[in-house]
Amino acid sequence: MSHDFFSFAILFIIPIIAVTGGITMGIIRTLGQQRMAELARRERIAAIERGMDPDKLPPLAGVEGYEDQSYGGYGNGRLRRAHGLMIGGLITVAAGIGMMILFYSIEPQKQHYVIGTIPLLVGLALLLSSFVIWPRKK
Repeated sequence: MSHDFFSFAILFIIPIIAVTGGITMGIIRTLGQQRMAELARRERIAAIERGMDPDKLPPLAGVEGYEDQSYGGYGNGRLRRAHGLMIGGLITVAAGIGMMILFYSIEPQKQHYVIGTIPLLVGLALLLSSFVIWPRKK
């Protein structure tokens, strides 16, 4: 087998492994969250069976109302999501501006720097979406 075949195979193997790994991690995370929710429900049922008043038990964290709850406590799920979108947006905007500067410095007479507008606009869209879902006081 030649060297070209291996380089061609690696060209396709790396993205396949990355996509498969991402899907696998998503499945594992979902299964873990389901298991934690099941254990929280069992613990709640056991407390009720021992005679505790269900109204005095704390709400199930991360089970019901998934939109408003997160790992750190109650009410910061949207804030964490907004922070993640903001960070991703800032990084993507910076990459777009960097690409524009790089391509303009290589060949200023050609308009290759316009390629940098794609990540720039994606980053601006991420920043806009973080602004939209930012939690506001009721």
